[in-house]
Amino acid sequence: MAGSLGQTRQDTSRGLEVRVLIDSNRFIDFCAGEAEVVETLEQASLLVVPFIVLAEIRVGALSVKRGDAQVRLLGELLQQPGVRVAHSTDTTAHHYAALYKKLRKAGTPIPTNDLWIAALAIEHSLLLYSRDAHFDRIPSLPRLA
Repeated sequence: MAGSLGQTRQDTSRGLEVRVLIDSNRFIDFCAGEAEVVETLEQASLLVVPFIVLAEIRVGALSVKRGDAQVRLLGELLQQPGVRVAHSTDTTAHHYAALYKKLRKAGTPIPTNDLWIAALAIEHSLLLYSRDAHFDRIPSLPRLA
C-alpha cells in the first residue's frame, strides 16, 4: 500500500517530495561518492532500500575489497531519518507475478532480483533509481534518469 513505509522528509528547497527506491548499483555509486547520486539521495524525501538490495550488498561485501566499508555505510544510511527497508508482502508477490507473466510473454525477461525490486517500487509508488536499462522494459515503472 502506498505510504505504508512511514514518514518522509520534505525537500523545502524546491517544494518537492521525491520518494525513491534504490537499486544496488546506485548504492555502490553512492559509496563511491558520485556527486549526482549523493545529491539525489540527499534530496529524497523518502529513500527505500528493498530487502533484496540489502542481500545483494551483503553478498557483494563478501567478494570486494571495500565490502566491509560498504556494509558499514549501509548501516549508517539505514539509521538516517526518511530511510526505510521494504520487505515483500502478498501484494508484492502479485505485482511480481504480473510483471513476470508480461515480460515472459513479450520475450523480454529481466533478472529475478530485479523483478522483486520493480514489484516493490510499483507497490509503494516509488521512483526506481537504477542504472539497469532492462527496467525500461516495464513502462508502468516510474524511474529517475
